[in-house]
Amino acid sequence: MVTKDTLIIDVLHMGDVQTLAGIFMSNGMGCLGCAMAHGETVGEACQVHGIDADALIEELNKAIANG
Repeated sequence: MVTKDTLIIDVLHMGDVQTLAGIFMSNGMGCLGCAMAHGETVGEACQVHGIDADALIEELNKAIANG
């Protein structure tokens, strides 16, 4: 389950990487190629990018649950 404390790189390993990467990208987070993705949490990235963390986390968790 994704939380605000989950590292972005770990989220990508929780399900279909293309689907999850697409969710990040569609929310304005092009951080997947960034070195910060390996050490930045979802919450930290959302704060930096001005994104609603709860909404993004909900979308990510739904995608993971749906496989």
